[in-house]
Amino acid sequence: MKLFYRYKHAIPLIIYGVIYLIWFGHLERTVKRYQVIHVALDDHIPFCEVFVVPYLLWFLYVAVTVLYFFLKDKDDYFKSCTFLFTGMTVFLLISTLFPNGHHLRPYVMPRDNIFTQMVSLLYRADTPTNLWPSIHVYNSLGCHFAITKSRHFEHKKGIRLASLLLCISIILSTMFLKQHSVFDVMTAFVMAAVMYLIVYRSDVLLNLKHNFENRNKRKPGPEAL
Repeated sequence: MKLFYRYKHAIPLIIYGVIYLIWFGHLERTVKRYQVIHVALDDHIPFCEVFVVPYLLWFLYVAVTVLYFFLKDKDDYFKSCTFLFTGMTVFLLISTLFPNGHHLRPYVMPRDNIFTQMVSLLYRADTPTNLWPSIHVYNSLGCHFAITKSRHFEHKKGIRLASLLLCISIILSTMFLKQHSVFDVMTAFVMAAVMYLIVYRSDVLLNLKHNFENRNKRKPGPEAL
């Protein structure tokens, strides 16, 4: 029981994760007609298969960042989850109300190597629909903000630099792999900027969290009745 109360802040993460996967999976299976997203700059960005490496590292980047703050600092964990979950929910709502996709992927791989083979597997697992705004970009920015704004990494320049380089490479990978239009990337930046101001430049959310926790602590338990 003590272990449950110690890690009960994992419950919202688990619940949201299940809801997100079910919702996203439903969208992937049911989207038949969609609005094609394309801007002129997309045609000038070459396909570069080596970027599949940072693209796939995104999964580890997000998971490790969330897990670290889950174990290390509840306030940072709350802020990072608020940032990530809000953007992911906006993405799901947009994909539901405004189905979208693109026609940027190469019909035939220009080369045959381990990286193009990995990209082919990625293409088969992930349809070119439900792309706007790019969650790869948005969550990468969210993880980097969480790391750079945390007191735990205030004096760890190496980790902050590594996070920045990984974040940039992931963002570039979405375009060089033809997974996203430049439009998806730019709108993810706009959404991340808005959430950065709300989550990291304002104490409103954190104050609400602390007030809620304090009210719960003051409530009498069953033994007091």
